[in-house]
Formats: sequence, structure tokens, C-alpha cells
Amino acid sequence: QLQASGGGLVQAGVSLRLSCAVSGGRIFSSSVMGWFRQAPGKEREFVARIRWFSGTTYYSDSVKGRFTISRDNAKRMVYLQMDSLKPEDTAVYFCARSGNVDINPGSWDTWGQGTLVTVSS
Repeated sequence: QLQASGGGLVQAGVSLRLSCAVSGGRIFSSSVMGWFRQAPGKEREFVARIRWFSGTTYYSDSVKGRFTISRDNAKRMVYLQMDSLKPEDTAVYFCARSGNVDINPGSWDTWGQGTLVTVSS
């Protein structure tokens, strides 16, 4: 199970950190953890991913340089540090798990419930 938290209402330019707790089951060497977001009326889009064991990261162009994904293996936590937030970052953010690096949401097999981030201008 994945449990996302940390969303809220913030002003543009500030930072926010999302957390995702990974509970139950075994984390395999191929596991990839990621963050996606879905704005109202739009499709779910990839934000960032991290390989659980190697820590290798990959970001969408829209957040590269502003967002940082990380994980704490011992605590089984995944984080998304979001800096310099923009109104266009407003969305429900989901953490997810996959067995491969495909950024297509359909390739991810486990999803958290989502946490709302609203960025006001």
C-alpha cells in the first residue's frame, strides 16, 4: 500500500514536501517509485521517478530543476520536494510503484490515494 501526504494550499514561489509511505509486502530490486499528478480536467501526468535501490532519478521537463524525488529505504518512505512552486503545479499528486521505468501511468501497478496541492498566484 502507498499512502501519500503533505499536500496543501500555498502561494507561488514557496516550497512543499510530499511524503509517501510504503507499507506491506516486499520491495523488489526492480521496484521504481514515482510521483504523478492530475490537474482538473487533465490527464494524469508523470512528474518524477526513482529506482528504489540505486536511487537513480528521472524528471519531467516541467519540474526538472525545481522538484527533487528521494527515498529513505530504512523508513520505506518516498519524498517529493517541490521548490519554486507555480500555479500550474496545482494538481492532485499521486505516488505509485512500478516494476519498470516506463513513465506511462498505465505501466504502474500500485497507487496511493493522492494528495491535493494548490498553488495560488
